[in-house]
Amino acid sequence: MLVIVCSDLHLGKGKFLKNGQLNILEDFFEDERFKEFCEYFSSGRHYWADVHLVLNGDILNLIQIDVEGVFSHIIDEELTVRAIDEIYKGHKLFFEALGKFLSAPNKQVSYVIGNHDAGMAFEGAQKHFNELVGNEVNFAFDMNIDGVHIEHGHRFEVINTVPPKNYFLDGPCNKKILNLPWGSLFCISVLPILKKHRPHIDKVRPMSAYIKWSMINDFFFFWRLLMVVLKYFWNTRTEDFVKQNKNFRTSMSILKQITIYPRYEKKAKSILKRNPHLHTVVMGHTHLQEWRRFPEGKYYFNTGTWNPIPSMDAGLHDHVSKLTYCLIDVHSKTQTVRSAALNVWQGNWRPFREEISV
Repeated sequence: MLVIVCSDLHLGKGKFLKNGQLNILEDFFEDERFKEFCEYFSSGRHYWADVHLVLNGDILNLIQIDVEGVFSHIIDEELTVRAIDEIYKGHKLFFEALGKFLSAPNKQVSYVIGNHDAGMAFEGAQKHFNELVGNEVNFAFDMNIDGVHIEHGHRFEVINTVPPKNYFLDGPCNKKILNLPWGSLFCISVLPILKKHRPHIDKVRPMSAYIKWSMINDFFFFWRLLMVVLKYFWNTRTEDFVKQNKNFRTSMSILKQITIYPRYEKKAKSILKRNPHLHTVVMGHTHLQEWRRFPEGKYYFNTGTWNPIPSMDAGLHDHVSKLTYCLIDVHSKTQTVRSAALNVWQGNWRPFREEISV
């Protein structure tokens, strides 16, 4: 079986808004490439092959979709379905590509839920997504496929996760709503304001380095950023459906994680140690490709993102875009790895190049 994993596509409402204005909240511009990607692994020599495509979190950027011009942190099932419709209008080719991929023999698609698409946990959202694809996509928070453990990775950051038992809250009118973590609330309430001035601010890696750089080289924006964040903290300190995730301990953890860039190889090693039947861990979330080989032939991969990653030169706004994914050939009977690689998709003319192959 071929297990193909990609993550962090961040589909928004499309490159342009209804009025023709450029959508500064859109991160995904590779619909044509994704269509070619799906066609390649469902046709030709792969037509009869057993292929499992895993969309590993943050595929839809649901927390940055305004409905009728309003960004809301009160997110229920109905609002999520409406947000999916808005994304579909801007990325019909993406949904068509998934549907065509699933129409080929021996093909599966699974959707692992991340922090930007937490709303996909609603049953109605999953049903509507499948209706738009025209076929059945499986949904989960993590999954194991023949010894390959796949999860998005955001649960390791207090800034981006909440305890599973508190995933939902009782909202207005007794509707079930998402219990959003601090990071998601920040993306909804603060980022749209900051991105009007610095459209790439949420993509720069590492963020801590950009903030330090801004203090010296972009001081007026740094001051604006500081004021917006402090105002947000003050206005939401007692707000319903927000205050439950705010306390001193959480605030200290958030400050620590903002200043330290996350790396997940230790987390992956811990997962492998606790589960001897696993041989590979695949995560996303950080937007950077990584791989590590552990003793006894065990591996960790991070698939990176298909979104542009800006340069630290904020004046030039240069960026690097790599359409990265992980390709693992697993022997289903023995649950052993035949081969595993981090690849960059380059199009039908030259399908991919291997960044790392083991």
